[in-house]
Amino acid sequence: MSALYKQKNSPYWLWRAVYKGRRVAKSTKMSNKKLANKIKEHWDMNLILEDLEFLGLSSHPTILISEYVSQYLNFIGNRKSDKAQATAKGVLNRFKIYLDSQEVYRVDEINVKVINGYIDSLTKIVENKEIPVSPKTKKNHLQEISLMLEQAINEEIIQSNPSNKAVLPKMVKSNLHRLLEPTDLKIIFDDAGSWSLYYAFLYHTGLRAGDVALLTYGNFDFRKRAITSFIRKSRRTHEFPIADVLINQLDRNKSKDIPLFPEVYAETERKLNDNLAHPRKYMQALLRIKERPHATLHSFRHTFNNTLRDLGLSIEDRQVLLAQASSSVNKIYTHPNFDLASQYVNSLPTYLAKDKN
Repeated sequence: MSALYKQKNSPYWLWRAVYKGRRVAKSTKMSNKKLANKIKEHWDMNLILEDLEFLGLSSHPTILISEYVSQYLNFIGNRKSDKAQATAKGVLNRFKIYLDSQEVYRVDEINVKVINGYIDSLTKIVENKEIPVSPKTKKNHLQEISLMLEQAINEEIIQSNPSNKAVLPKMVKSNLHRLLEPTDLKIIFDDAGSWSLYYAFLYHTGLRAGDVALLTYGNFDFRKRAITSFIRKSRRTHEFPIADVLINQLDRNKSKDIPLFPEVYAETERKLNDNLAHPRKYMQALLRIKERPHATLHSFRHTFNNTLRDLGLSIEDRQVLLAQASSSVNKIYTHPNFDLASQYVNSLPTYLAKDKN
């Protein structure tokens, strides 16, 4: 049923056996064969009783990874958002492909070494070159795998979660959302093309890229020269002044339901994120051609905040403009210093070629 053996460069006796057609092995941590035999007898009895805890396995019938991934995706599909299910599907299908390459086919065969190997294998193609994904992406993959394995524990398919012992690479903080200098802004707006107004809204409002993408003409009060926007992150609606350079670019005869930026407007979060890749990559290409440091659409928000700070606007007023001030859900929060904020917003240097009106 089982046997003891030794490997080169190891003083310990190892135990191996076959359980339901599967080879299992474990070190006895004993160099004395008589003591190793006593451990062997104990483990043999555990196999007979189908108590596999000493191997880190479950006595529950094993299940193929491909089968369990499908079951798990159906499980979360009935409990989480479409976006959460789509994210899990992308990660777990990629994980499954890696496991196949390592000849790991059953859920209880997934161990720490396999998970670490998968994390290390994650790469992406950038300009026809294969490079490692970011540490944050690796962390997100590990979280998705951990959630699936936790559910496997709940269903008594495995007894422990090996992802809890996986080791992530060191997280090095990088300044992805750096401030845009005047040189950067000139480069971007000189060749912005059809994205010119979209970039201008990011720069002159400080709104997040997704919130700007969801604006419609109904968000604007042309008489008050104000913008009312639902801020997705804080789940609040804010009203604040809009710069003249922006509102003068808008067609006041447009229907309220028409999106301001149909190229990026989307009904679902996933589609919105896909659409936002276009202006982001276009801006990054403009900076890369001029050998400027990497930046993101969120850089406009940081630039807006810092420029207003340098102009003298208080941190409290800037927090409201950036939709960071607290208020109740669904309440329209109007800037308490509306006229003052309007003056500062209109003081930002503009890089748009000209106004429409």
